[in-house]
Amino acid sequence: LKMSSFWFYLLLHLLMSACLSHSLKAPTTSSQQGFKTDLFNFYHSLMLADGKETTIHLLKDIPKRYYFVLEEGRALAPFTITVTPCDVPIEWSILVHKAPESFFEKASRGDHDTRAISKSHKAPSVVSTIFNYKGNSVETYMGMSSHSALYMLEFLSTERDTHITVYLTTDTTSGHLYPELPMDPRLDVIGIGHTTVTLSWKHSPSALQHRENIQYCLLVNEKHNYKSLCAAETAIRSSGMKLPPTLALSLSPYLLEPQQVMLLSNSELSIINKVSTGEVRQICMGTKNTYTVPNLSPSTQYYFDVFVVNLLTNASAAYTGTFARTLEEPEPKVIELKDGKVVQVVLDGKRQKFYSLQYQARHKKIQFTFQLCRGQVRVHITKNSKTVASENISGLRYFSLKGKLLDTYSVQLRSTEESNSSIKVQVSSHFHKPLFPVLPESLKIKSFSKLRTCNSVTIAWLGTQEQSKYCVYKKKIEEDQVWMELRSADRCSGPESRQKSEKVLCKYFYDINLQRAVTTETIKGLDAGTLYLFDVYLFGPSGIPVRYHSKAVKTRRKC
Repeated sequence: LKMSSFWFYLLLHLLMSACLSHSLKAPTTSSQQGFKTDLFNFYHSLMLADGKETTIHLLKDIPKRYYFVLEEGRALAPFTITVTPCDVPIEWSILVHKAPESFFEKASRGDHDTRAISKSHKAPSVVSTIFNYKGNSVETYMGMSSHSALYMLEFLSTERDTHITVYLTTDTTSGHLYPELPMDPRLDVIGIGHTTVTLSWKHSPSALQHRENIQYCLLVNEKHNYKSLCAAETAIRSSGMKLPPTLALSLSPYLLEPQQVMLLSNSELSIINKVSTGEVRQICMGTKNTYTVPNLSPSTQYYFDVFVVNLLTNASAAYTGTFARTLEEPEPKVIELKDGKVVQVVLDGKRQKFYSLQYQARHKKIQFTFQLCRGQVRVHITKNSKTVASENISGLRYFSLKGKLLDTYSVQLRSTEESNSSIKVQVSSHFHKPLFPVLPESLKIKSFSKLRTCNSVTIAWLGTQEQSKYCVYKKKIEEDQVWMELRSADRCSGPESRQKSEKVLCKYFYDINLQRAVTTETIKGLDAGTLYLFDVYLFGPSGIPVRYHSKAVKTRRKC
């Protein structure tokens, strides 16, 4: 605000009144004393801008004061002040200081004699608190301002350092900075499923009048409701997640398509259509006032907040948030295991769904065998409802268990990755007829860099004490495809899935001395400077193969 000579003398009067009051030690209330003392350092204070949203940073237990006055010549004028706490609850109040009428008579006549003004300061002036509030809700004060008054806003945070936004306006005839809320700003939960919640809310008057400049944004999380978009942004930043520097959470429609999901994960932000459990996400859906939130976890409580956002000013208003708990997931279908039979299960990692298998023992000793084909799988085994084993499976894993006849064993399988996983399961009481071959200490394939040539490579792998068949396969691969090939490879698939041209050789070998159970093979007829992926398959008595870990080797470019 521009400081006219009128207001200059008003402030001079207030300063002199405060000085006199201090020197005479006149009794005063704490709020009055704080107001007058602050006037000594008025040049350190700030005038609050009219018609603009101001961000104010508060230090713990240190009050901060802002002032505002009206333009000269307006006897009475309406004004509104909106304060939005962005974190913890704060205390704020509005104080008004009215100068004596004699001062304004002199000032209006243009009498700028400081001696005359110094006499007028002896007349009593009135300092009063017209509003105060404590909390973390968005609060708006509406009042009428007098031209003979100076207003002060005082803010205090007693919990920790924080920040707030303040919006002052004396123009109540033009459009609003903040979108309007309906008379009933509550969210209604109109449908609940196992992985979905459907919400509805009444339209904002602003959305009905200015559809092209208004949109609704929905915030979903598992912790609590937020009373403002500013508070939600602060909470996400404090958790260490990164937000776009210029848009924060109130996204522009040019940067976020309708019904797309903002996912915050691993301290980075991406816009995708899937969400993991426990993360904060925001969906902006234009001016639709109903929305079904997808991809939720069963039997989980979620908190929902809807904000109506003015895309021109980036200002927002919050509906009254709600919460809902998704339905429990129905019991998965139980697969009955038969003695000696292999079952392959594909698990949906997106929903982290459990699969249950059941087996009733016909012998006292049984053995479970698990072969991980793809992804990561956690196995949980119970006997008569008591846990006997629980761990993540890697490669081939055996569990030998002892119990009683007709004991009931249950196996729960769960993918620990977002992508699909696959695993083979077998239970058998015939230990002397193993389904899978005996494995070496390591399933790694080793290559010898010094033995590489332009058209050949030499690889080696470990064997066992049993006579077994080993088959080697190769295929050309691009360097940027290696990681994806290794990650997506089905470790349960055998050579039947390979092309005949990829087969290199098959051989039998074993050694009673495990220290010498190593074989090497030089593969010739390769192209120079080319990357190859080599696989070795081990076959046991039953004919079911076990695949060694793939090895990528590149031939020399020049020899």
